[in-house]
Amino acid sequence: MKASALTLSVGILVGCATQNNVERVVGENSVITYTDVEGYVDRFSNIYDDFKDYPVTCEGDCYPATKDIVCEDTMQHCQYQGDRPSIDLNTGFSIKWLGHASFAITTDSGEQFLIDPVFGQFDWPVNWAFRLSEGFNRKPASLLTDEELANTDAVLYSHIHYDHFNKADISELGNQPTYLVPLGFAEHFEDNGYAIKEMAWFSSQQINRTTAHFVPAHHFSNRIWVPFIHEDNNATLWGGWVLENNGNTLFFAGDTGYSPHFKDINERYGPIDVCLLPIASYFSEESPRWYRKVHTTPEDAIIAAQELNCKVVIPWGYGNASWRMGDKTSHSALFRLLHMKEQLNTDVPWYVLNEGESVKF
Repeated sequence: MKASALTLSVGILVGCATQNNVERVVGENSVITYTDVEGYVDRFSNIYDDFKDYPVTCEGDCYPATKDIVCEDTMQHCQYQGDRPSIDLNTGFSIKWLGHASFAITTDSGEQFLIDPVFGQFDWPVNWAFRLSEGFNRKPASLLTDEELANTDAVLYSHIHYDHFNKADISELGNQPTYLVPLGFAEHFEDNGYAIKEMAWFSSQQINRTTAHFVPAHHFSNRIWVPFIHEDNNATLWGGWVLENNGNTLFFAGDTGYSPHFKDINERYGPIDVCLLPIASYFSEESPRWYRKVHTTPEDAIIAAQELNCKVVIPWGYGNASWRMGDKTSHSALFRLLHMKEQLNTDVPWYVLNEGESVKF
């Protein structure tokens, strides 16, 4: 009798779940590229999938000491304490770096966007594997207040990898915001009345007075923890975002390797006012060589900023709450960035934040 009652209760709860409202957004100028994988057709691919011609690579001592970064250990558990450039852009964009790839963006007209929010531990099985193999739990990102969460107009995801999309956070974010995601992404949401826009590269969606453009990245996607399983490999798209508000632009690159797609973005949208570029999880002596194909080195990011004509750049991916992959330590990528900025003598200003800090340009 009790089992029957439990079964009935579960059935009622499942039946009450509100179906998601999913819309596929593909404009007349959108771009989608496919490739066939053995046994599967129409899997997404990078626009410049065979690109290998990197403009510059750090050689020799890539991690010299600097007084601008204070650490508890060698390049580990650090805070940036160096000078920051004076930037007078009046774009109205307020940027809070929550950690790793997570940002909260507020526009001059009052819209709030969350980009790749991951608040707690990664979803299973990654979190389970970390505890089992290394005793490692990810340090949580800087949290938003309940009021800040409630004021979110849209949540933007770049791709489905665990460190950028955490299913466990969706219920906390709720179904009030609009979710802007890559093509193929909506099936990873449980039904709960979410408004989801699946977008192709160079498609656009209006959120009040701000236009969100989904743009290419040079990466890949899979949700199965063992990488490159054909059933899951590249079944969803990946990319970055350009937010346009009152003629001002902010670009979030997403996880990406260097390729000519940065020039393509510049050709579409012109000089970018604020660029949020990844500098970590890149190829190093300790990491597989394919990392550089899908993650920019600090020097790759410097070249990308020049090709995008960024007026200011905020780096991300390093930090005390980040999920290190190819990096030596929590802040090795930042040490390398500061070194290569001097080596390449770039005139693009870089504004370095610590996790949880904010800036308005």
